[in-house]
Amino acid sequence: MKNLENIVSWARGGLKTAGFLLTVTLLIPVALIYKRIHPEAPFKVPMYFHRLVLILTGIQVRVYGKPSTDSPVLFVSNHTSYLDIPVLGSILPAGFVAKADVADWPLFGFLAKIQNTVFIERRSTRIAEQTRQLQDYMANRRNIILFPEGTSSEGLEVLPFKSALFNIVEDSANGTQITVQPVSVTCVEFDGLPMLREDRAQYAWFGDMTMLPHLWNVFQNGAFAVDVIFHTPLTVGDCTNRKELAAACQAAVTAGVARSLSQTGQIANVCAQMIADAEQGS
Repeated sequence: MKNLENIVSWARGGLKTAGFLLTVTLLIPVALIYKRIHPEAPFKVPMYFHRLVLILTGIQVRVYGKPSTDSPVLFVSNHTSYLDIPVLGSILPAGFVAKADVADWPLFGFLAKIQNTVFIERRSTRIAEQTRQLQDYMANRRNIILFPEGTSSEGLEVLPFKSALFNIVEDSANGTQITVQPVSVTCVEFDGLPMLREDRAQYAWFGDMTMLPHLWNVFQNGAFAVDVIFHTPLTVGDCTNRKELAAACQAAVTAGVARSLSQTGQIANVCAQMIADAEQGS
């Protein structure tokens, strides 16, 4: 029986990997052509791509609240996994901010460029340059998705937000009014059941995990439900400085993650009680 499960798992992983590579092969030329013909809509094809990736990875996204329709918007989110990218990219017409070395990653770096990702070097000596780079990007009415934790985590807590890049709002991008909207992203179910702590590494990618083995495991076993909560938008006028703005965003995101996790915990407790009752009955 175990051997049969392994065969099915490998077959599922192989088919989804082939589907992913086929999707990439077909959509790359489409994205490049569409971007040239319709430069005013740079995120349309990437959004379709992310939606297909969600299907292949078995991710169901549940959205609460509404994304701001102002333009441009700085969406500020917690970060648990590279899977957060298709989750948010399937919903939001926006580019991402990534570390400069991501641009050189095989395949994924090229996909990030098609997504209109802004690559920056996270060094304090380059803050002014990075701020101008992001301001120029947003001055063209383009939205940005920022993961201000600067790294990914297990997903049970929100790490401190780095406030440096909030300068783009404090300084106002070339006179453009920027709206900031905190967003909470929380994986709450795995394989149709509330996600337990020991299952979090099925979705979360952090620490010294290697990406390709993790992605292969997702293709083999992935069946996730992810909560995305859009909180009340903020503007520079709502806070006195970038540090206060970063703190306000962190507080909203943390509250959203806690809410999703608490609901998951309640469901898990109910399931555990039902199992215990059934065992007693037998």
